[in-house]
Amino acid sequence: MLRLTDIKLPLDHAEPALADAILARLGIGADELNGYTVVKRSYDARKRGAIVLIYTVDVDSPRAPELLQRAQAETASASGAGSPIKLGPAPDTTYKFVGRAPAQLPLRPLVIGMGPCGLFAALVLAQMGFRPIVLERGKAVRERTVDTFGLWRKKVLNPESNVQFGEGGAGTFSDGKLYSQISDKQHHGRKVLTEFVAAGAPEEILYVSKPHIGTFRLVSMVEHMRATIEALGGEIRFSHRVDDLLVETDAAGVRHVRGVTLASGEQLRADHVVMALGHSARDTFAMLHARGVYVEAKPFSIGFRVEHPQSLIDRARFGPQAGHPILGAADYKLVHHCRNGRSVYSFCMCPGGTVVAAASEPGRVVTNGMSQYSRNERNANAAIVCGITPEDYAPYGEGPLAGIALQRHWEALAFELGGGEYEAPAQLVGDFIARRASSELGEVKPSYTPGVRLGSLDASLPGYAIDAIREALPAFDKQLRGFAMHDAVLTGVETRTSSPVRIARGADGHSLNTRGLFPAGEGAGYAGGILSAGVDGIKTAEAVALSLLADLSRAGAHA
Repeated sequence: MLRLTDIKLPLDHAEPALADAILARLGIGADELNGYTVVKRSYDARKRGAIVLIYTVDVDSPRAPELLQRAQAETASASGAGSPIKLGPAPDTTYKFVGRAPAQLPLRPLVIGMGPCGLFAALVLAQMGFRPIVLERGKAVRERTVDTFGLWRKKVLNPESNVQFGEGGAGTFSDGKLYSQISDKQHHGRKVLTEFVAAGAPEEILYVSKPHIGTFRLVSMVEHMRATIEALGGEIRFSHRVDDLLVETDAAGVRHVRGVTLASGEQLRADHVVMALGHSARDTFAMLHARGVYVEAKPFSIGFRVEHPQSLIDRARFGPQAGHPILGAADYKLVHHCRNGRSVYSFCMCPGGTVVAAASEPGRVVTNGMSQYSRNERNANAAIVCGITPEDYAPYGEGPLAGIALQRHWEALAFELGGGEYEAPAQLVGDFIARRASSELGEVKPSYTPGVRLGSLDASLPGYAIDAIREALPAFDKQLRGFAMHDAVLTGVETRTSSPVRIARGADGHSLNTRGLFPAGEGAGYAGGILSAGVDGIKTAEAVALSLLADLSRAGAHA
């Protein structure tokens, strides 16, 4: 099988055009093409009104060795007619397990957390026969959905079951984006996407350049994957919060995990514990730090959610081809480097979506973005955030947890500015740029529920972040015409862009100073989004399996 890249076709090309382009590019007849598979389809929208689709395909031809040899010769000499053909061997993306569990296990591995990372760690461990026990502090996804809507519609927060905590993790109430910029030479991302398709995701996620699923589809997919884990011998326990870590130090001074203590007081023994925490597991971060696990502060970003009419974003990105069914609702990615040395960028852009309440602690306001698969809501929204570093955390506390103190400070202030009922402070973009409070909405109606309170956002974030965002918005307007429209709405605050800590680990996956503890995913500082979290869950499952098998081998050798 050969991989042919960079086939460009008009947006409205006829169905046979792709096969014709493959034949022309390879210089073969139709009888010499056994078949092809679209591996990736993206688009180039740099020329509005002349958008083209770009395909990568895997090709099956009886002349494959000859075609590959010719392509390699053209590339080496660069003397072929026109540009050398972009052709090479198709990589093997089939997932290969690192091992299989023996029939008898002295202790089953534990997986703490059932977001995308924990879900894939548990799934792969179960597929290898290790029968993991998954401990999730929140509820099953459908019960959790009821609690989440309780905050959105009734202003009632359940601290253990909300946007952040529960089956599926924070990614369940999101746009369901399935793309990432991580290096993935082992094609673990393909494993994630393949499992999602098996769980009910549309097959297009295997080839479109920016796949997404949406919240409602994610709910049923998570349930399907849970059933698979259980069918393979795994066990999932909801409403089981881990409150302590059992650690033992051996004669050589090496720390080893020996299990966990639950909020109920029950202890579970285990020598291999995956900590697949979300970025909002603040009490668990504090517990791990108190137990001597190596934790360090890391950078993250803070800012607001901005909402525009989706039609404005579509026109700015696609021009007269806006609304084309293949293109769908337009997204954007913006960055501006400010005079004060800060960088402001768009994050977690949700086309045709809504801004949602994402608090996990009482008396605090946090925003996030969400879309359904259709992306057909009136507004586009994205976080507009300013990067901050551990040096910025000093006014709020000392040590590796100071970033959490910073988050809590500004989330509590947003709660006050919103009126104390989980409403969020908001301001029109035009008023924000002009430094005047907003008193009346314009064309854009904010989608955030429980609701917004208009005013000034100047006091809702540190001054350096306000200054940077105020400078960035007009700069973004030059990149995307209309972005700084007066009636666009800023809603505060966005503080959970990524984890404020990193639970450091070694190349073998173990915590730097606690053997048997495997920090993983977004909360541990090793992922950002559904796909990268799922990939990290797979890698962590492999590390656990290899460690467990090595321990069993050593035990057998000494028996």
